[in-house]
Amino acid sequence: MKNIFVDTNILVDLIADRKPHSKYAIDLFSRAENKKIKLYTSSHSVATTHYLLKKYLSEKELRNILYSLTEYLTIIPVDAEKIKKSLRSKHKDFEDSLQIFCAVSIEKMECIVTRNIKDYKDCELPVYLPDEIIDRLQK
Repeated sequence: MKNIFVDTNILVDLIADRKPHSKYAIDLFSRAENKKIKLYTSSHSVATTHYLLKKYLSEKELRNILYSLTEYLTIIPVDAEKIKKSLRSKHKDFEDSLQIFCAVSIEKMECIVTRNIKDYKDCELPVYLPDEIIDRLQK
């Protein structure tokens, strides 16, 4: 089974149904539901997703959606070690650095999926756009 780390924008695409991007997020989560892949994200992504979407959904609805996603999503905690590594890293964007250090903390992590590729330069893992990972998974 492939281990795939999803960035915050993938979660937001899914929950907010941001077209045309949501179709890729839906595809990824469907594959996770069918146990074809295993999805991961950071605790920071969950918190940021909540923060971004609380303006558009009721608190109860948003919490229920995020909770239901935990069935298909392993959440990697952002701890002091990852924060320190991120603060000292060569990565330009601190938040993306947190994502990278969360992803590489998992043994056999295959890649990171994001729509924000430019901030993942010099990443230790392959980084794919959502449509690219779907194409790769279909092969």
